[in-house]
Amino acid sequence: MRWISFLVVLALGIVMIYPLIWMFFASFKTNDEINLATALLPQHFDLSGFIEGWKSSGQYTFTDYFINTFVLVVPTVLFTVVSCTVVAYGFARFSFKGNKLLFGIMLSTLMVPNSVLIIPRYLLFRDFGWLNSYMPFWMPALFACYPFFIYQEVQFLRGIPRELDEAAKIDGCGSFQILTKILLPVLKPSMMSICIFQTIWTWNDFMNPLVYINSVSKYPLSLALRMGLDVAASANWNEIMAMACVSVIPPMIMFFCLQKYFVEGIATSGLKG
Repeated sequence: MRWISFLVVLALGIVMIYPLIWMFFASFKTNDEINLATALLPQHFDLSGFIEGWKSSGQYTFTDYFINTFVLVVPTVLFTVVSCTVVAYGFARFSFKGNKLLFGIMLSTLMVPNSVLIIPRYLLFRDFGWLNSYMPFWMPALFACYPFFIYQEVQFLRGIPRELDEAAKIDGCGSFQILTKILLPVLKPSMMSICIFQTIWTWNDFMNPLVYINSVSKYPLSLALRMGLDVAASANWNEIMAMACVSVIPPMIMFFCLQKYFVEGIATSGLKG
């Protein structure tokens, strides 16, 4: 039965990865070959899709879009990790009036559809003067507006014995020192999984940049790829596929480098002490 399970998993894996394989080989085809030919492999490996695709519309290249994406993603991820860790530490390690009530309210926000929040957020960010900037992404991350990550870290902290905190207090450590010197090294798997999730979600986010960013000069990769369908009546699919392949490389590298921490963080975040 084990080999049957292996074949089933292998078949599912091939079905899931086939679109990526097709996209990779399509980036080396000509536009006519993509539209007319049915073969997976190109007749001749053509690099014009990468060369012309990188130039984009001419005024801005994918170098600019990559820089914009990193400027958008890196602070958002760092702010998310720091703020959610601090808030989770407060919920998990401190007893104060209304702790359970606030924690329940925080979890209830997970049930609110994102589509319901688009208009209120837009009006709020408009009044703050944050439209056409990356502030609508940075500020929610800075103020821990991601309850899923807070919940994950709270669950991880509950699996860490409180005796570590008590021993640190005996040695003269305060609350901040307990967090930075005792808990943060243990929290590394959970924090790394947050980095992976937030990086992929922000990197691939299309709707929010479309709503908040107006200038092409500030477009991230998600909008730049979509813009390739608007510059002409007939899309250059080989260029779009080539730039899509290039765009997925950084998050894929990050995932494979940190997958050890990702699996460990997900596996242990549900444990309770």
